[in-house]
Amino acid sequence: MAAAAAATARPIRVVLVDDHKLFRTGVRAELDEAARGTVEIVGEAADAPSAVAVIVERRPDVVLLDVHLPGGGGVEVLRQCLLTGGGPGKAADTRFLALSVSDAAEDVIGVIRAGARGYVTKSISGTDLVDALRRVAENDAVFSPKLAGFVLDAFSGAAPATTAPAASVDEELDRLTAREREVLRLIARGYAYKEIARELVISVKTVETHVSSVLRKLQLSNRYELSRWANDRRL
Repeated sequence: MAAAAAATARPIRVVLVDDHKLFRTGVRAELDEAARGTVEIVGEAADAPSAVAVIVERRPDVVLLDVHLPGGGGVEVLRQCLLTGGGPGKAADTRFLALSVSDAAEDVIGVIRAGARGYVTKSISGTDLVDALRRVAENDAVFSPKLAGFVLDAFSGAAPATTAPAASVDEELDRLTAREREVLRLIARGYAYKEIARELVISVKTVETHVSSVLRKLQLSNRYELSRWANDRRL
């Protein structure tokens, strides 16, 4: 009886938001293989404004949301969809699951405070992602294991040491694009260029271009200085 009910259950309707088409294609393929018809991608978006538009139009059960997006980022998408004018927004019944390469405390806490029900990193397997979508659709909270501590600390009143208040963000950091910040964070964690390219689903040449741009904007000379700069700011 339970098996028959599961077979006829409506698939979880998902909107996929990420600024890299190649990554979205990969997620689609993973979900097609792992979900076995229990998840349906009903829309995609590559930036914050188009994400809000497609979410409002399609009213999905769950949004898979990248944190760093052109046009305002994941927090702005959450703000517009969930909190408009101090009350429920235009997609109050939709659940949001952040899916990001970043494991920085400020990113995790930022989107959770904005209303996301969970946060997982892009190293997650297809099977685990399907399970996370199911749990979030059921209004459960889901986090990659090493990220749960950030949230517990933040909401217990003990902010983690790696979380900087928004007012302390300096002008130098504001010069960088969202993608440049992602590359910078991975460099600070000791990733090689090839590893960064694989993690972000971009070419090594593109990684080198981003690094050169960051060095120029921050007026630094080499990767060592870049890593030290990022670590000083707890990125």
